[in-house]
Amino acid sequence: MKFMGLSSLAFIQPWAVSAATKKAASGALKGNINHAVARWTYQDLSIEELCQLVKEIGFSAIDLVGPEDWPVLKKYGIDSSMCNGAEPNLEDGWCDPRFHEDLIARYMRHIDLVADAGYTNLILFSGNRRGMTDEECWDNAVAGLQQILPHAEKRGVVLFMELFNSKVNHPDYVADSSAWAIELCKRLDSKNFSLLYDIYHMQIMEGDIIRTIRDNIQYFGHFHTAGVPGRHEINDSQELFYPAIAKAIADTGFTGYLSQEFEPTSDTKDGRADSLAEAISICDV
Repeated sequence: MKFMGLSSLAFIQPWAVSAATKKAASGALKGNINHAVARWTYQDLSIEELCQLVKEIGFSAIDLVGPEDWPVLKKYGIDSSMCNGAEPNLEDGWCDPRFHEDLIARYMRHIDLVADAGYTNLILFSGNRRGMTDEECWDNAVAGLQQILPHAEKRGVVLFMELFNSKVNHPDYVADSSAWAIELCKRLDSKNFSLLYDIYHMQIMEGDIIRTIRDNIQYFGHFHTAGVPGRHEINDSQELFYPAIAKAIADTGFTGYLSQEFEPTSDTKDGRADSLAEAISICDV
């Protein structure tokens, strides 16, 4: 992972090069972790400003970016590490057959958009349970996803179902445990279907993060971070120890992305930029 020095990015907004950010960007990242950041957590920045900040810190990927912003990412040589925009919302997902017709049409189109842009990863969601059993949810999700997986395989696109907590943030969401989601992977049995293991969400639901990652890394193709409780910075203000988690991920030989998805607490752009630089440093094991 090549570091972009400060001198080559003199055009960056002044707030993006505070002392803490400069310190974090003072040397090359180690290259053992592929770092990214979720777009929605830095909505106060334009996509261009976020690209500049990402390059300043020294990594080159942004999660949850749709087609309208891909040209800006390409301008800065930044990967769209988890594409989005096909999902209608987070509740009406693949576990409910009432939504399959719309979802299939949306994802068939978006798979082509992702592939044509030269990207690989596309997010999707289980949706809400609405009284269905686990077995019904598995059967429904398999029936729907099998309609789009052949096209994803043909175009080289990997579909990622994200795991959420149903206790705090997403009531009634189906894929709220690693066990349920892993079973879906087994039933689909496709190299083009994987899981986005959100560490924040799974700490709330089940804990045992490092052992779960070590034992099931073949099913986890992407990771999100955030502090518990509160979904804020991943420093010592919260209960997870991210250096050990990042090291456990790296030790498996994982080659996907570890993406920061915390909500910064600072009221200033400088402070929020520093939070991202700090998080990258914490996870750069």
